[in-house]
Parts: sequence; structure tokens; C-alpha cells
Amino acid sequence: MNNPTTDIAGFRLTEHTWMTELGNWIDAISPDGRRAGALLFDPKIIGLPGVRDRVVQAVMTDQRLVLGGMTGLIPVADVVAAGDQVWLLTGQAVSPTLADLLASGPVDPAGAASALVETAQTLIALHAAGITHGSVHPGTVVITAEGAALLSERGLTDAIRGQVSRPERDAAGWAVLARGLAASSSSVAPGSPQAGSSGSDARQAGASQAAQLFERVAAMAGTLGLAAARNALLGEQAALPGGAISREGLVRAARGRSAFAQPRAYAQPPALPQDEGDIVTLLHVPGRAARPLQFGPGVGTQEQRPETTAERIWRAGRGEASTVHRPGGKRPRASRARRWRTIWATAVFAAIMAGAILAWFRLGSTPELVVQSIDVVAPKKTQGCDSKVLITGKVVTNGAPGEITFEWRKNLDKEVVKGSLRTNSDQTSYTLPLRWSLSGKSNVKATATLRILTPGPVRTDKASFTYKC
Repeated sequence: MNNPTTDIAGFRLTEHTWMTELGNWIDAISPDGRRAGALLFDPKIIGLPGVRDRVVQAVMTDQRLVLGGMTGLIPVADVVAAGDQVWLLTGQAVSPTLADLLASGPVDPAGAASALVETAQTLIALHAAGITHGSVHPGTVVITAEGAALLSERGLTDAIRGQVSRPERDAAGWAVLARGLAASSSSVAPGSPQAGSSGSDARQAGASQAAQLFERVAAMAGTLGLAAARNALLGEQAALPGGAISREGLVRAARGRSAFAQPRAYAQPPALPQDEGDIVTLLHVPGRAARPLQFGPGVGTQEQRPETTAERIWRAGRGEASTVHRPGGKRPRASRARRWRTIWATAVFAAIMAGAILAWFRLGSTPELVVQSIDVVAPKKTQGCDSKVLITGKVVTNGAPGEITFEWRKNLDKEVVKGSLRTNSDQTSYTLPLRWSLSGKSNVKATATLRILTPGPVRTDKASFTYKC
């Protein structure tokens, strides 16, 4: 399918495209310069009776979930129609996917475990909300620049097929995903030492243990459920190379695979006047009862909101005026009283409902705390006799309030420094310091490892320095 334009509803389209069952995905840049995605639906699919309405309904369900704090889905910015074309626009890049990483080579076992834990957690949350994904496979698992695993195309396959998948279908798809990562983990990465060396033997042993773990949790997903499989991954991290779940390998693989997984956003070129024709949003129109928003030359952008109950009563009262008036132009007193009571009752009900909706938004819009990345830094300069070294761990969150529990481990002794940190809703970056005192005559490499225990999954990073005395 050819891309007919370089811009749609303010989203700038790139040349990186790929085909899926739904249509043509395209990497895009949002109007504010962020990495995004655009899906041009296959016209043979979206034109079938009822498909477009079901797609819109699925997207609006996702938007309500994201508004309520769910963080594991690719957020959808809009669904728009341009003539016979229907586009889905996302607020997050949709590449690279786990399928892209698997096609490039083996996936780091610690990163594979992180992707499995995060996708399982998202599916569990979807099932708790009474809905399913319907099409879980490596092509719908997107890896972000921070190594997070997000699910895309939620509910779209079911929408085009006119069906509702059961949670067991999601669990089966996740199990297939786990088995595929098990096969990847058992492969020897290019550039590794030749077989027979001690380093290669250790690497093979670690990969084999990880593959066995992934096979076990795949079987558990089908028998005991996704929650049991996720808990097994979290509880058996020692089977992974390095002994912990980590996003580091996913970050390196994603950034090496796609320009859209780089840490900085694309530079947005100056906006040029462009005639895109009439672009119609298909969202914000529950039940299609009101006229959709119009975009394009000479077309207003104000949303046509539905009439309130009080407005309908007021308009109906005006229309009835000429038929209920008595001679002389006076209404019956009882009729006027009933009308005023109805209007006042409606106004009070509307105020109560507005307060309830506002309270729901305030309660439901607070997301759960998520640790997005950690970075440990140690001095590069060799430390001399009786040194006191400051190791710094930087933790980046999604800005939600909550508590982080962590521990520091040192390779030169068995001491474990544990701690906790309360996060604020207006802050995303925190510093966790470790002060390490060394003494005596020695020439060693000291390594400090920071482990973020909660919120899960467990994330680790480490840094080293040289002590010489």
C-alpha cells in the first residue's frame, strides 16, 4: 500500500513503513515534535459494515483506561477520516517492536524477562477491567527508548473481525511470546567467545537456565494464569544472567534497531501552510449522536457538544409556548410551576453528576508509580589509600506519587544497604547516594550495584572504580 501523503492531521509521516493485518503502519512525528505512529487502515477492511464504529469504540475504551492510569498501552491520540481513508494516530512511537529485535538477533534474557513481566502486568490489568487485547504477539509489543514494553493494537483485531476474545486467548499469545524468547535466549549472540572457552560456557549455562525459566512460565500461563507466570518470573530472577531482571539489554537493542528509539525527539521543522482537505475526527462522538469535528480550510474546529437535559427542556418549553397559552397570552399557573420544578430538579441533578464526574477524574487519573530508568555513576579517577567514595544512582519515574524501595550491593563485601524513598507527583528525577569507605593496601576494582525492588519489575544498574593503595 502506497503512502499517499506526507502529513495527516498535523502528524508528519516518515519513510519507515511496514504492513500488518490491519493496514500500513508508518513512523510519524506528532505536531509538538514527539515520536509517534500512524496506521492507515486497509480500505477493504475498514470499509466493511460496522468495522469503523467498532474500531472507534475500542479506541475510546483505551483512552478511558489511559485516563484512569493504565500505563502499559500505546496511547491513541485520534482516529481521523480523510475522504475514504481512515487513520489511527498514536501519541507514542510504535517501533521497534519485539518482532524487530528478534529479527535482528538474540534478545538479552534479562531484557526478555522484563518485557514478559510488563506485558503480563498490562494484560492482567486489562482483564481486571473486563476487556482483552485479542492479538498478543511480538509485532504488537513495542519497546521504548527506555526499554519499557508497551502493547499496541489493543482490541483492533477483534474490532475488524466482529468478535470478543476471551482472556485465555491473551494468555495463549503471551505463552507463545515466552517460548519465542526462550528460543532466542538459547542462541549464542554474535561476537561471543568461541565455544569451549570458560566465558562461553558460563554464557551458555546462563542462557540455558533463562530459556528453561521462560518455558516454565509459558506452561504456567496456560494452566495457572498470567499472574502466576508473572510471579514466577519475579521470584526466579536468579536463573537469569546477572541474577536480575533488567531493561539495559532492551534499551541497547531498541536504540540500535530504530532511529525512533533514540532518547531525543526529532526536531520539528517550521510549519508550512498545507491544504490537507477535510479531516474528520471520529472520536469524542459517543454513539455518533453529534456532528464530528471538522478540520481543513474554511472549516470550524469547535466541537459540537450534545444538548444538555436542561437545554432540551428549555427549548421544548419555548416551542410549546404558542400552544399552551390561554387567551390573553398567560400560561396556566400549574403548568408554569411544574415546568420550573422540572428545570430546578434537572439543574440540581446536573450539579450532582458534575461533582461526581469531577471526583472520579481526580481519583482515577492518578497513575501508579513506574520507574522508567536508573543510572549509576562512579568516579572515573583511581582512588587512593583510605578513600571515601561517593556513588550516585539516578532514578527517573513517571512522576506519580508512591514509594521506591532499593538496595545497594558491593562486590568487595557482603554488606547490603537497604533504603526507601517517597516520590512526589511533581518530580520525576531522584538521586540515591552510596558512600563507600575503603582502607588498607590493595589494588582492586570496586563495583556498586543498585537494585530497585519496588515498584516492579526489579531493575539494576552498576558502576565501578579502581582503588589502589
